[in-house]
Amino acid sequence: MTAPSPTRTGLDVACHLNVVAPDASPASLPGALAAIAAAGYTRVVLPPLDPGATDAAGLRAAFADQGLRPITIAGQTPGADVSSADADVRAAGAAALRAQVDLTVALGSDQMNGVPYGLFGPASGPVSAAAFDRAAHEVGAVADHAHERGVTMTFEVLNRYETAAINTAAQAMAFIEASGSAHLRIHLDTFHMAVEEADMAAAVRLALPKLAYLELGQSGRGALATGSVDIAGIVRTALAAGYTGRWGVEAFSRTVLAAGAADMLAIWRAPYDRGAELATDAIRLIERAAAPDRIADDRGRRRNP
Repeated sequence: MTAPSPTRTGLDVACHLNVVAPDASPASLPGALAAIAAAGYTRVVLPPLDPGATDAAGLRAAFADQGLRPITIAGQTPGADVSSADADVRAAGAAALRAQVDLTVALGSDQMNGVPYGLFGPASGPVSAAAFDRAAHEVGAVADHAHERGVTMTFEVLNRYETAAINTAAQAMAFIEASGSAHLRIHLDTFHMAVEEADMAAAVRLALPKLAYLELGQSGRGALATGSVDIAGIVRTALAAGYTGRWGVEAFSRTVLAAGAADMLAIWRAPYDRGAELATDAIRLIERAAAPDRIADDRGRRRNP
């Protein structure tokens, strides 16, 4: 596989496949990967894939053709949930995560993101301390297993409408502590942070020791330059604080997503139609924000408020 080339500022940036294509089918994938590579990304985040129904060799070759590396997404289902009080359901959840680790390796990837700690979707009530600890124990064990196979496992911090388990950077740090794993890492997303964090910059700094993936998404799920989130400010803040991990770009539109995925994510509108254009504009915004002189200015402001 051709090694991915970093952006002009040396950042390792991934683009979610669904920014430009509805799925990873043979009809959609080649054009989507070509557009993502042409925009200057190093990696592509895949939608959830079924390990038993995925042509890993074919996908791996497609990534290699474009010089991209994939990042996979893992999740849980009602019968396979690591937070469950039922030991069999819990074991099934851990097995599903391990199967995703195997797929990640087969695809030539070294990172697995996702929501491995429980079910995605609106909750009927708060998550109990016992469920939190059960999930942490199981996820930590899978993270250690993934590390042994050369894969970094992260878990995404979501907003309250998508989970009741982990909504803030502080809760994410507590989850890692409860996991007992030295290898589990955090995935923050500015779209979710805009809902849950009183101070996004402070949240990034809090998570920094365990932060491995910082995803940039706007409040309306559209172009990074249009919305209530100061994307450039977050980039500068993270770099000035010493963040050296990977970055992600995520946006969703009803005209691009498959209907089922759009419904699941509550994407009812079309904030954009041309995903390749959005991806290109996003990486340009990131590169401008990450320019060394701007980072130096941000460090100076922090020292002399």
